[in-house]
Amino acid sequence: MPVTATVAIALAAGFDAVLGEPPTRVHPVALLGRLVARVDRGDGGGERNDGMESEGDKPGGDPAWSRPRLVGLLAAFVLPLSFAAIAAGFVAVGAWINHWLGAVVAAGVLFSTTSLRLLLAEARTVISESDADLAAARVDLRALAGRDSDDLDPAHVRSAAVESLAENLADGFVAPLFAFAGVAVAAAALVGPDVALPLAAAAAAWVKGVNTLDSMLGYRSKPVGWASARLDDAVMWLPARLTALLIAVAAGAPTLVLRRRVRGLARRPASPNSGWPMATMAALLPARLHKPDVYDLDPGDAPPLPDVATATRAVRVTRRAGIIAVGAAGVLAWF
Repeated sequence: MPVTATVAIALAAGFDAVLGEPPTRVHPVALLGRLVARVDRGDGGGERNDGMESEGDKPGGDPAWSRPRLVGLLAAFVLPLSFAAIAAGFVAVGAWINHWLGAVVAAGVLFSTTSLRLLLAEARTVISESDADLAAARVDLRALAGRDSDDLDPAHVRSAAVESLAENLADGFVAPLFAFAGVAVAAAALVGPDVALPLAAAAAAWVKGVNTLDSMLGYRSKPVGWASARLDDAVMWLPARLTALLIAVAAGAPTLVLRRRVRGLARRPASPNSGWPMATMAALLPARLHKPDVYDLDPGDAPPLPDVATATRAVRVTRRAGIIAVGAAGVLAWF
């Protein structure tokens, strides 16, 4: 029943708005992260495959894999698929008991694989601290952005927060949300409504699993993360561009993503995907978004790095884009 998928999306959004994140000790993504950490052996830190930075070596860890790329390939295949299979199993059992119970369980899966409230709250905290308590802002920024924040001035701290709002909206919210909605529709049409909800939950979990592996292993100095990074590049191609459109719509400028300047800025980061939502955000604010020695997203007319008011506007735009995404995904799942 398509309505159960729409109900699951609405419930998941409600859970996120009211409850926030599940406790770390029982958070499915945190549990997956512990498994992924076991794959991360002996490779150094450094620059990510998408231009981000790692936190360095882990002293006292297990010896390096003799064939890290093969291990990474197996991990990229097995771990997200296993995560998806577990999610599908829980939803299938719930739906077997009662289809509305299945919708609630599916909502729980979607709730645990998407995050909007926490993203907005962390960004607000960093932005408000950037002028009042720079040391605290630098520390709190680490929850948002994978970069060394020790030497960042207040404007660059805010820039990093705005960049992370745009990028994490794509990775941590839009991608699993629309994977859920899209697969619910496709499965209902091609396989049958009885399996649509479990497959939709599996899709959201699989996308989140792929993104989790990339965020933990996708560094150029980590051969074990090569497959995860390439898989994430492929998986995020459409969600990143969809997120750029959602940001533009939320700001009242839906054609912004078609502008040549925005398309040019989107190609500046090393990642083939993260530049799209970031470039769109830079152009609509407008503000310069700058990661020192990596990229400089200057939308033209020499705008400054974001001040507190501009960065706060980015939070509001991200929130509106997330609400629009939930509505659009709910409508898609209904049909």
